[in-house]
Amino acid sequence: MILAIDIGNTNIVIGCIKNEKILFVERLSTEVTRTVLEYAISFKNVLEMYHLDAVEVQGCIISSVVPPVTNIVKEAARKITDKEAIIIGPGVKTGLNLLMDNPAQVGSDLVANAVAGIAEYRTPLIIIDIGTATTISVVDKKQNYIGGMILPGIRVSSDSLTSRTSQLPRISVEAPKKLIGTNTIDCMKSGLIYGNAACIDGMIQRINRELGESATVIATGGFAKCIIPHCTENVIIDDALLLKGLKLIYQKNKPKC
Repeated sequence: MILAIDIGNTNIVIGCIKNEKILFVERLSTEVTRTVLEYAISFKNVLEMYHLDAVEVQGCIISSVVPPVTNIVKEAARKITDKEAIIIGPGVKTGLNLLMDNPAQVGSDLVANAVAGIAEYRTPLIIIDIGTATTISVVDKKQNYIGGMILPGIRVSSDSLTSRTSQLPRISVEAPKKLIGTNTIDCMKSGLIYGNAACIDGMIQRINRELGESATVIATGGFAKCIIPHCTENVIIDDALLLKGLKLIYQKNKPKC
């Protein structure tokens, strides 16, 4: 059994993979002030919720976009599993060809998403990760990672709107009953949900035009299920995409027995 952890700006995604089966996917809050022990207790509690024992874990892999938390989480994972985690970064084999100006700047989460996407879907690919930021990654027909886009995330947009206006309240991330809102809350919800859905539709169309063909589109991330059902383009939601990528990268780098 492999313990896979992705450290994002808002959430830490944790999951266990046994053979080809993902046993669970859960999210914890990312907090810079938490100690090794506090994270270790949280990880252990999640495993116990699914009636899993940390001694069953044979290996661990971590992707992170929050450097101050990376080593804390690594130590927390070691404390409960007694295994040294692989951290995606320089020197780790991914099998992904990054055609970027500076490949080292590509987030490890985006790398893991692309590795899983190539393994499971027909290329070219458009991979949309809807989290704190909305990132769009593009993989060409030859399975090269050729670039992408970064947009303000759902919650970032909502928080910015409410913090910079005196009369607009905080809202939940959910669709209103109809597109054209008839009160302030529903107007805000419509703009947030349908506005982001329309943005994603438009980006997919523009990317396909630049590629000269229709790509397979995959969406993942904490807010994917809120936005993608309102898109008009055909988009596959794959909640476990990142964990699948982490597993594949682990297999390329696991210690020799």
